[in-house]
Amino acid sequence: MKYVTEFRDPKAAKSLLAAIAQTADKIGVTRAKPLHIMEICGGHTHAIFRYGLDKLVHEGVEFIHGPGCPVCVLPMSRIDECVEIARQPGVIFTTFGDAMRVPGHKQSLLQAKAAGADIRMVYSPLDALELARRNPDREVVFFGLGFETTTPSTALSIQAAAREGLTNFSIFCNHITVPEPIKALLDDPDMVLDGFIGPGHVSMVIGTHPYDFIARDYHKPIVVAGFEPLDLLQSVLMVLTQIAERRAEVENQYARVVPEHGNPVSLAAIDDVYEKRPSFEWRGLGEIDASGLRIRPKYAAFDSEEKFCIGYAAGPRHFEEPEGCACGAVMTGRIKPTACPQFGRGCTPEMPLGALMVSSEGACAAYWQYGGARAAAE
Repeated sequence: MKYVTEFRDPKAAKSLLAAIAQTADKIGVTRAKPLHIMEICGGHTHAIFRYGLDKLVHEGVEFIHGPGCPVCVLPMSRIDECVEIARQPGVIFTTFGDAMRVPGHKQSLLQAKAAGADIRMVYSPLDALELARRNPDREVVFFGLGFETTTPSTALSIQAAAREGLTNFSIFCNHITVPEPIKALLDDPDMVLDGFIGPGHVSMVIGTHPYDFIARDYHKPIVVAGFEPLDLLQSVLMVLTQIAERRAEVENQYARVVPEHGNPVSLAAIDDVYEKRPSFEWRGLGEIDASGLRIRPKYAAFDSEEKFCIGYAAGPRHFEEPEGCACGAVMTGRIKPTACPQFGRGCTPEMPLGALMVSSEGACAAYWQYGGARAAAE
């Protein structure tokens, strides 16, 4: 990647760390009186631990890991419904790789594949669309999941299938949106949050204005950030500066990628194909109004829920978390992954109990990969 080294420059990092420390001291931040900054995106969580930023910043700055991992927030019932669809005769079920090992109530998709279901990993819904073209006698289903980052690609694949008149292609839609769960967290009286680092890739699609309510209604600063170490350090400094100046605004540190009003082509495709669900269940957060997307009636022929009468089309199902699993508490920032009684014991990357240990953006996976395995052993 060109120009990446500029965003990893040690000299610039030291300068930013010094400015963070100076600003934190100015507003009276200490280890005993910390400042809680939530990084919404799981990609930011991994970057923070990959580069050791949690150890480098001022001791009074505490990162709170938000619900920004789309694989992690899916309830177990939706994984069960994936398995149920995949086991239907004649179905080729396709999915992103990080969803393969997420545990359902009884099986993961990987276990269902081992038991004989035709489940294939793809890199894009367009790969699934090509499978449908090549296998006209098979029903090809794509597991559509993710925040606004991945929603445009599934919308475009549905539009393409409609233009071509493909009748053997559908999407099991589990697309969700970022602003609504953040509002739910801010409305929680037990949550202590002083500011936010906003998701870069989501904002690339939707822009920065969907976060206006955070500053306007809750008086919390939010800075949309990139994913390199200097991006994150500068974003932390921008949050602290707002607090020091008694401001609460939406700022865009990632302006080299994120346009103020988002991507109009992507937004148009999303608006054409999807509409808001009345509510959607989030792992650890429960039902959140208008936080999920569903396929509009005009594209119902490409909606797996309608085609197989499953999911919300058949009535939602709910399963409790496995005993001792604290995914919900970790994902909402109430505890750190190492505080989960199953971390490194009943839940490891080889034998995951919860989704946060599986996903490439899961907080537990980040802790394990960047030192959590040692902490669990200790």
